[in-house]
Amino acid sequence: MVSRWLMTWIVGVALVLGGPVAQAERTPEAPKAQKEKLSGYAEWRTGSALIVDGQRLVIGPATKLKLGKVASFDAIPLGYEVSAEGTRLPDGALLAQQVEARPNGEGLFEGDIRQVTNEMEAEWMEAGAVLERIDEHTVEVVGRLLETGPQPDRVRQIVRRVAPPYLNVDRLRVHVVDTREWNAMAMGNGAIWVFTGLLKDMDDDEVAIVVGHELAHYSHEHSRREFKKAMIAQAIVLGGAAATQVITDNDKAMAAAAAIGIISSMIYLNKYSRGSEDQADRVGLRYAHQGGFDVRKGPRLWRRFGEKYGDTNGLLNFFIGDHSTASARVKHLERQIALNYTLAR
Repeated sequence: MVSRWLMTWIVGVALVLGGPVAQAERTPEAPKAQKEKLSGYAEWRTGSALIVDGQRLVIGPATKLKLGKVASFDAIPLGYEVSAEGTRLPDGALLAQQVEARPNGEGLFEGDIRQVTNEMEAEWMEAGAVLERIDEHTVEVVGRLLETGPQPDRVRQIVRRVAPPYLNVDRLRVHVVDTREWNAMAMGNGAIWVFTGLLKDMDDDEVAIVVGHELAHYSHEHSRREFKKAMIAQAIVLGGAAATQVITDNDKAMAAAAAIGIISSMIYLNKYSRGSEDQADRVGLRYAHQGGFDVRKGPRLWRRFGEKYGDTNGLLNFFIGDHSTASARVKHLERQIALNYTLAR
């Protein structure tokens, strides 16, 4: 049995992730062009574009492809891991200079994340409530669970509409938490938790943007990836042979995680890094859009969060993470809408 302390930390861990954007060299013939990188999964096709990281990815005659056994760009299976680098076209699509694709295999610590989140979900289900563990001896109830009725049915219908086609929606479990706060969470095992305060105060378009954001945390394995980075960071601190031991020996890795994780955030803080939150914004908007919802409400939705909780990065809600302010989040969403959803795309 994995310790409850470790359960809490694995899902709530937050690190600073880099996402540097490289700049293309300036030539006498052309202005400086900004290169962008995408890293995610092949999730939809729209015309000649492949949807990756919430963006429309297209290729040209000069695009370099590294696809393994896949015959062509058009043949990349949905669910494959895809990374690309390129520049924006006038319509907002990313024209790739290079594309790499590979099957989505079992990642390091993926099984461990499923185990601890399965145990946490089971604990909450048995209690009939979401629990916040204050310390080793103190547990508080965040909200009681509502498993049947119009609110859970509403969220389940939205989840089915926004989930990308390569995900098995039967593995996504929706739980509604009875509390007035605006919040939602996603676990690394496919459990999605939505608070009634958010459901009562938001329309279906807004709820779909929230659910899409949380579903992106799950589909893009943000808990596992950030936990892996935490373990690598710990290994670097230990140095030398100990680093290899920490990364390859799960038992020792978990022990190390427990030692450094006690001071980390509780799960319901949803403390993802800025890189993960930015990706969840991009991908979550795409999920809602593909489900037929109006994603132009995204910036307004975050303004409402700012009005309710203040323009700060210390709020207890799904949007928080490592973003600086609510206004910065609005600008990020506005850019995504301008690139991808101004026209029918």
